[in-house]
Amino acid sequence: MATPERRTKQREGDSGIGVLFSRRMMFNTSLGGGLIFALLGILFWGGFNTSMEVTNSLNFCISCHEMEENVYKEYQKTVHYANRSGVRATCSDCHVPDPWVHKVVRKIQASREVLGKILGTIDTPEKFEDHRLRLAKNVWNGMKATDSRECRNCHNFTAMNKDSQKPRAQNQHANALRDGQTCIDCHKGIAHNNIRNLLTDEELETLEAPDATHAHPDQKLFELKDVAPELAAQRAQERVEQEAVAAAEREAEIKQSAAMMANSMAKEMAAQMIADAASGAAPAAGGGIDERWGSVEGRKITLLYPGQTSMEWILNGKDHGGARPFVKGGDRCFTCHDKEADKMGAKIVNGKHEKAAEPTPIPGKRGAIPVTVKAAHDGENLFLNFQWSDGGTAVADADRMDEKNAIKLAMMFATDKVEYADRAGCWGTCHHDANGMPHQPDGQDVVKYIKESRTKIEVKGRRGKKRGGWDKLRGDDEIQAALEAQKFMDLVRYKADGTVEDGHILKDRMMEGSIADTAFTAEYANGLWTVVMKRKLNSGETGDLPIEAGQLYNFGFAIHDDYSNGRYHHVSIGYKIGLDNPKAEINAVKW
Repeated sequence: MATPERRTKQREGDSGIGVLFSRRMMFNTSLGGGLIFALLGILFWGGFNTSMEVTNSLNFCISCHEMEENVYKEYQKTVHYANRSGVRATCSDCHVPDPWVHKVVRKIQASREVLGKILGTIDTPEKFEDHRLRLAKNVWNGMKATDSRECRNCHNFTAMNKDSQKPRAQNQHANALRDGQTCIDCHKGIAHNNIRNLLTDEELETLEAPDATHAHPDQKLFELKDVAPELAAQRAQERVEQEAVAAAEREAEIKQSAAMMANSMAKEMAAQMIADAASGAAPAAGGGIDERWGSVEGRKITLLYPGQTSMEWILNGKDHGGARPFVKGGDRCFTCHDKEADKMGAKIVNGKHEKAAEPTPIPGKRGAIPVTVKAAHDGENLFLNFQWSDGGTAVADADRMDEKNAIKLAMMFATDKVEYADRAGCWGTCHHDANGMPHQPDGQDVVKYIKESRTKIEVKGRRGKKRGGWDKLRGDDEIQAALEAQKFMDLVRYKADGTVEDGHILKDRMMEGSIADTAFTAEYANGLWTVVMKRKLNSGETGDLPIEAGQLYNFGFAIHDDYSNGRYHHVSIGYKIGLDNPKAEINAVKW
């Protein structure tokens, strides 16, 4: 039983605690009331945050069949869903901002999507497809406005290891930093079906134009050599060794395949060359190859099957993602595609290229031809040595496009005076309205030509216009002036039947001039072709481009194999050729 003294002390203590909790503080609120509000706030915030996280989960996002049956199935096929590192980006990572204020704004905006669910706006796949472009444009525009903020939550230009990227990616990312392009400009369809092709040209140009506010010219991609020079050098050497081993394996496979060949084309070709040599019908073929080539270093160049990728195709951003850096930045095809020509050709030749670059694929046609190219000169003549395997894919007699010629080899030279030749080599001679191309005019035979011979070239094909410029020919005086100003592509061609052609391309393909200035020697053995060209450095004739020391020239070449003709050839991208010039990608050394 408590004594009077203890009861007195207890009342005094209770009175002290009561006074403390009843003491008025900020906004005339007692401490006790403040604590109650704080507790309620914690409970509210915890509940709110929990709800926020639940609505950010993948399970919540696909809880409605509109998402599960459409975009979720597309997303499951992409690298953001499954990859070798096991890092998965879910819906919210790309579609919900990380900063709290922006996240709340996005959640408020999502109420419209709930309304769409209630109204059944996209409750069937057919309805979803009807609205797909509108929905995609909303996302694209939003990401463009925020400099692809959600992408940059995980990806950062300065953290991208340049050495681990393909040349094309290195170049594009460097351009993006410099000019102010953002992730979504190039990576539409990275997680869902790509419908970029549904945009009009005007929409595409506006949406993907650089934004100077996004530019970071003072930044650059990560390079290992900046932080660990020795390790970077070691890895570079490892890559060189790996590429050398891979190249040796490919060459061994080619030789093995060629040695085992006993198909009809090999037998027929050998018999034909023996007959030609005996009759003297083809003095340019089978004359033996100069042993001096053994001391000349060769360059491996991969020719790709181009399908219908014309010059207009290259210049149009809707077809070619590299159109802007090509036109505006002066980027060369070589910069992005030298190391990936085989993969590009493989995609095109089977008709599976996303831009439908080959609508009529030929069964069994290979996507690429690796060619070893060597160059030399003797002060008066340029010599080029080409060696490649025929691939062992002979076509049936009925399917031969050119019965007389199992192969044809053509090459072109040009100065920088020919527009885009510095970037694309001889690709500028191929147009969308040429024979076998999508916009060939009815009843017209349109062969190769270059822009300098036309008053206008239709590139975009807007409002139903045909692309190209076959009917926009300049006058004869202008054509002659362009020819004299070296605004032409110098062309030489060899055919397996021994025919040698020397000419140029300007208003069309003009095969004229003295063939005494150009000669070819060819051999075919064990499935390998070796063709050597001899050409005067300076013939002094109009239409022949003089090759001088100290200069670089644009060079490209093409091979028709398997008795093919027309556009069904393999072509190189543009290279630089020169005499005793270490800057040249094809350097002709002095004999």
